[in-house]
Amino acid sequence: MRRLENAFVTLNGIVLVLGLMVMSVILGWNVLGRYLTGNSLTWADEVARYSMIWLTFLGSGLALREGAHAAITNAQDAMPGPLQHALRVLILLALLGFFAFMVWVGIDYMNRMAVQRSAALRVPMKWVYAAMPAGFALMIVHLALMAPRYLRAGLQHSEETALG
Repeated sequence: MRRLENAFVTLNGIVLVLGLMVMSVILGWNVLGRYLTGNSLTWADEVARYSMIWLTFLGSGLALREGAHAAITNAQDAMPGPLQHALRVLILLALLGFFAFMVWVGIDYMNRMAVQRSAALRVPMKWVYAAMPAGFALMIVHLALMAPRYLRAGLQHSEETALG
């Protein structure tokens, strides 16, 4: 299971790096063309904007895994073991519920935008808005994979505090 999780995290990171590389090349080419020839690609800004949206949502699961989202751990760390464990379970359930709700909202919003098209690329905006449910679905997977360690870390932390 651990090997599968590492492959999933690695694949998620590779997709982000490749997406950022493509976005950088397109923007660099556009800037270079603008200053050397006075012309720019009409679609480059749109690609960059939509790439950034997708990269943000696809990277949010890795940010969750690294603890990069806002969190307040002082109250949790000050609690005794069983209460801290219960709070961690509550936090996991609240996050899971929120992420699932956002997948549902994202799919609904994506479907509402199905008829609209982007200005330069004429891409259905549905695919731009699909970043939201895709990103939150990835966050659910990351949360499920890291939940056992998150719960064990709380128990280990409380045992160390009791011993120390």
